[in-house]
Amino acid sequence: MALFVFDFGGQYAHLIANRVRRCKAYSEIVPNDISAEELQKRNPSGIIFSGGPHSVFEENSPQIDPQILELGIPILGICYGHQIIARTLGGKVEAGKVHEFGKADFFPTGESKLFEHLPSSLSMWMSHGDQVTVLPEGFQTIGTTKDCGIAAMEHSEKRIFGVQFHPEVTHSLHGMEVLENFVALCEKGQEWSLENFVEEETQKIQKKCEGKKVFLLVSGGVDSSVCFALLEKALGKDRVFGCLIDHGLMRKNEASEVKAMLAKAGFEGLHIENAQEFFLEKLHGVAEPEAKRKIIGDAFLEVQNIVSERLQLNPEEWLLAQGTIYPDTIESGGTKHASKIKTHHNRVKKITEMIESGKIIEPMVELYKDEVRAVGRILGLPEELIARHPFPGPGLGVRILCAKEENTLEDSAAIEKNIAENFQNDLISDAKILPIKSVGVQGDGRSYRHPCVLKMNRQEKTLPETEKWQQLEVLTSQIPNHFPVLNRVLLLISGNLEDMTFQPRPQITKDRITTLQEADAVVRNFCFENQKITQNIWQFPVVLAPVGGDEKESIILRPIESENAMTANAAHLPFEFLEKMAEEIIKKCGNKISHIFYDLTSKPPGTIEWE
Repeated sequence: MALFVFDFGGQYAHLIANRVRRCKAYSEIVPNDISAEELQKRNPSGIIFSGGPHSVFEENSPQIDPQILELGIPILGICYGHQIIARTLGGKVEAGKVHEFGKADFFPTGESKLFEHLPSSLSMWMSHGDQVTVLPEGFQTIGTTKDCGIAAMEHSEKRIFGVQFHPEVTHSLHGMEVLENFVALCEKGQEWSLENFVEEETQKIQKKCEGKKVFLLVSGGVDSSVCFALLEKALGKDRVFGCLIDHGLMRKNEASEVKAMLAKAGFEGLHIENAQEFFLEKLHGVAEPEAKRKIIGDAFLEVQNIVSERLQLNPEEWLLAQGTIYPDTIESGGTKHASKIKTHHNRVKKITEMIESGKIIEPMVELYKDEVRAVGRILGLPEELIARHPFPGPGLGVRILCAKEENTLEDSAAIEKNIAENFQNDLISDAKILPIKSVGVQGDGRSYRHPCVLKMNRQEKTLPETEKWQQLEVLTSQIPNHFPVLNRVLLLISGNLEDMTFQPRPQITKDRITTLQEADAVVRNFCFENQKITQNIWQFPVVLAPVGGDEKESIILRPIESENAMTANAAHLPFEFLEKMAEEIIKKCGNKISHIFYDLTSKPPGTIEWE
């Protein structure tokens, strides 16, 4: 007996199954078009419909067999799943006048087992443009937000529930309790734990790798390191070859740091391949984010083949291993209805072809970052390695923004004026839309839109710092919700908005890499020396952007708090700390940087990385 999660292509579909397993209930993911007859054969204890990037009234949008709703078992619809229940049963779904991305205050109404023992006001995570406006027959509203009148509904007799928010994400503060309440309504089936996963995956690795050895691409991050340990547990050290490819897009001195750290953790014989010139040549003249990601992914494979040929490794005796985790798959559009947010380097076309032909092994592809860390602890890896900040496979290649031409939003002036009239206050004195774009995720779909920069009134001395951050957090949510052409909100830390212009930077160069490495090194040192201030930061991307003054560029600071990379919010660091950091960055980068920005955006509507 299992609880089944219907996959409508949502970014969080697999995360729902993850959270159900955290409730110690066994869960499986099934396609949305499974028939009621087929599902019934599999003995379901309950059903959860995931979110998705589509509108339910779009032509060819994913639907369900209506008989699913007549099986007599508990059903929970989340976001798109909430809307599909309403529309299938005769309710009405329409485009919302205001979109909701990020945190929203949710208010349960009436009495519902779904919100049993929970407060009267809940902070929940939203990511939607459409909403239910008319209830199906027999349903009642059991929760609202300021901008969504039917944010939750239920048919108490049939035990069918729908919620517009995402209880599965960690930023829904009482989301796990909501899921626990739902799981409690379902019959208890098979239990699940990460300890079970380690033992079952060890057996799977041994079976798949029978008579073969494994070539593992290592980055020094937690994913590939835990993968390394899991493979060695299953196969032994002599059957696992680890190779770190130094593509020249790593942080300052990182290759040597990684080698020393892995050696200390007990990994022997790690090979480091210097391929800096190879990657730089491949990226020559390339500015578009997706193109860069695909080139880097393909280049990893080319270098791996070069190393294999040099070492005379028989391809018939070797499998390629990757520390791929689930967010890499879902953000790359790896399920039937999922929107491609960005192509991860381990999901380029050549890799997917190798997966289909059985030439790749990915032991952790079903896990999230928090689960990977837990597996690392089960395997006995040192905390220094497990707690390391994530770093993208393409490295600084996706943190050095390239643009050949200025990309100005046609009605920038009108939007800036609107923001000034409706969203500015004593704290904010000015706003400007940047003439560049960044990748975001809105309504489970990819966005490639403009960021907006806010300038803080330096004369405002009366507000406590916590209240300033609260006001900024509200603005960061309101602005993209009211202006869908924007997907990020930044805060100016250093420099003048008046003299900021586009600076053509058509490609990645050694000089730009060095500049970003120096800025990143300053940030890492500040974090290390001020661990009490930065202890809750999960990842701290530092971005080089082609905007600035006097032919200089800008640095964007992106410290975020997260647990599994599927949702995130900007860390609230002291302003004095940020200003000192900005001063040091400008000093260390010589004459290359004129402006420092702080990315205030949550995920959604932004992604953690800018590209």
